[in-house]
Amino acid sequence: MSGPVPVTTDDAGQGAATPPPAPGRSRRLSDRGLAVAFISPALLLLLAMSVFPLLWALYLSFTDYSATRGGRAYFVGFGNYTAILTSAQVHQRALTTLIYVVGAVTLQTVLGFTIAYLISRRTRGRGLLTTLFLVPMMLSPVVVGLFWRFMLDAQFGVVNSMLGSLGLGQVEWLTRQRTALISLIVVDTWQWTPFIMLIALAGLTAVPKYLYEAASIDRASEWFRFRTITLPLVWPLLLIAVLFRAIEAFRLFDLVYILTSGGPGVSTETLSFHVYKVAFLGFNTGTASAYGILMVLVVIVLSQIYLRYLNRLKEG
Repeated sequence: MSGPVPVTTDDAGQGAATPPPAPGRSRRLSDRGLAVAFISPALLLLLAMSVFPLLWALYLSFTDYSATRGGRAYFVGFGNYTAILTSAQVHQRALTTLIYVVGAVTLQTVLGFTIAYLISRRTRGRGLLTTLFLVPMMLSPVVVGLFWRFMLDAQFGVVNSMLGSLGLGQVEWLTRQRTALISLIVVDTWQWTPFIMLIALAGLTAVPKYLYEAASIDRASEWFRFRTITLPLVWPLLLIAVLFRAIEAFRLFDLVYILTSGGPGVSTETLSFHVYKVAFLGFNTGTASAYGILMVLVVIVLSQIYLRYLNRLKEG
């Protein structure tokens, strides 16, 4: 009497004979598919919020389009660009913007690096001091503008009250041409000096300690350490911070709008505020678009020159 036929052998054979699934029919996404799936939403949002408006502004800059005028926009070629580049008013606004950018960024760099250097030499209370100095940078520019607008008020401001208590005369900070631009530079410096300080402090913290120890063994002076160790190592990082601040200062609008509205006269009217007036008060959308494109080109060209200098500094 023969025994029962084992079933496990046939099942094993059938399992071994089953072909593997084709690679093309796999339901699992490949690495490339996952990358496309995750990047596509952000890329579409970037195109919708940045690239398309830039291309649309580039198109409008060659037309006489106005947001309040009905009908089609007519192509004017480089007429808007020619009118802007040959305008004496634009030259005056550009000079005001240049004075503001150079003055504010220079003052912020000097003060920010000085504060960072002094904080880096402390062993106690460094975190608390850093946090306190960062408070102005965390505030909204509109809040800062309103705050300093009341502080610098000619009649009821705290600054003039302090000057009066010291026996000094009152100063019309925001209503005189000589002091209005200086006031803007001071307010911007008060808010954005912590940005330079934070980056400089990061660079100072990253300087290797053994370099200072070697200098101490050689009995090097404090000025020699600063000139040959601290400044050369922190300088490239500090220049990057200066680049960011210069770009932000170049497109300044909010502080001007809150503090002076471009006045008195046009003494504090920067290029960004002038573009606002052309676009939303004069409703010359085509001309305002040409202003914007030219400002973008200026930032790109100057940034490229600046970055090439940084690369040469790094290679050297």
